[in-house]
Amino acid sequence: MNNLRIAFIGAGNMAASLIGGLRAEGISADLLCASEPGAEQRARIAAEHGIRVYEHNEAAVQGADLIVLAVKPQVMQAVCRALAPHLQANQLIVSIAAGISCASLSAWLGPLPLVRCMPNTPALLRQGVSGLFANHLVNSTQRQQAEQVLAAVGMTLWLDDEAQIDAVTAVSGSGPAYFFLLIEAMSAAGVKLGLPAATAAQLSIQTALGAARMAAGSDVDASELRRRVTSPNGTTEAAIKTFQAGGFAELVEQALHAAAARSAELAQELGS
Repeated sequence: MNNLRIAFIGAGNMAASLIGGLRAEGISADLLCASEPGAEQRARIAAEHGIRVYEHNEAAVQGADLIVLAVKPQVMQAVCRALAPHLQANQLIVSIAAGISCASLSAWLGPLPLVRCMPNTPALLRQGVSGLFANHLVNSTQRQQAEQVLAAVGMTLWLDDEAQIDAVTAVSGSGPAYFFLLIEAMSAAGVKLGLPAATAAQLSIQTALGAARMAAGSDVDASELRRRVTSPNGTTEAAIKTFQAGGFAELVEQALHAAAARSAELAQELGS
C-alpha cells in the first residue's frame, strides 16, 4: 500500500471517507488523487486531504494502480464508457456503486480486474462494513489491495458469489436505516410513556450503541445475549413476547427479502 497509486473517480461522501481513512492509515497524499466535476467539492477535498484533484476523469487515472469508481449508479455507464480508452489492462477497478454488476462493468470498461463492493454509511465514521466480490481477473495481490482500501473505513468480508451482494445490500447496505427506524419507534414510544422527547431519544440511541458494542465484543451470539438479559416473568420478557406475537422475526425476514429483490432488480435496470 505504501507504493500503491490510487485514483478516485467521484469525490462524494463515501470517496471522501475512504480518502480520509487512507490518509489516517498513513498513506501519502502523493499516492492519492480524485476527479470531481464540481469545483467546490474539488477544492474541499484538496484542502482537507492535501491530494491532487482533477476536473476530468481521464487525467486522474493516468498512472494509477487502483481506480475506485465512486460515482452515482445512474451515471456509471456513461463514466465507464468514457474512461475505457484511457485504462490499462493491469489497472485494478474497485466499484463502490450499488446495483452495478461486474458483467455490466466489464461490458463498459473491457476485460479488467474488477472488485465490486457494497459498503454502508457508517463508513463515514470509519465504522462501516463492506462485502467484496472479485472477478476472475483479480490476482491475490490485488485482492489484498482492494481489501486494505475498504478496511480504511471499517470491516471487510469477501463473498464467493456475486449474487450474495444482494443479500449484503439487504443486511448491511440498507441495514443502518432499520436501526434508525427502531430508534425512532422506541423514542416515540418513550414519549407516549411520559418521557421528554430529548430524554427518550438519548436513552434509545445510547441503548442501541451499548447493545451493539456488547454484541461486537462478546464471544456468544445475539440470541444468547438476549436470553441473558431476559429474566423469566420480567419486564424484558413482556416486551420480547409482544414482539414475537406480532411476528417480528417474520417481518424482518420479509423486509430483507424485499431489499434483496430490489437490489437484484436495480442491477438489471442499471446494467441494461
